[in-house]
Amino acid sequence: MEISIIRIGNSKGFRLSKTILEKYNITDKVELILDKEQIILRPIAEPRKGWNKEFQKMHEKGDDQLLMNDVFEDENFDEWI
Repeated sequence: MEISIIRIGNSKGFRLSKTILEKYNITDKVELILDKEQIILRPIAEPRKGWNKEFQKMHEKGDDQLLMNDVFEDENFDEWI
């Protein structure tokens, strides 16, 4: 695919079509990777975005209890030393 470089203020840039932005889930930012003879644009994924807010809601509801003990009764910590 060939695209044109355009003037943006004192800089230059290029436009990505809405189709490309949606297909690759590009919203606000991309990661720019300079690799040998090529430039790679990679969408920045935020898989844990909003987790803090959801964890706070869980805490307020009392839903943040452990489902199983983090230490079992038969564990022997002396083996780890």
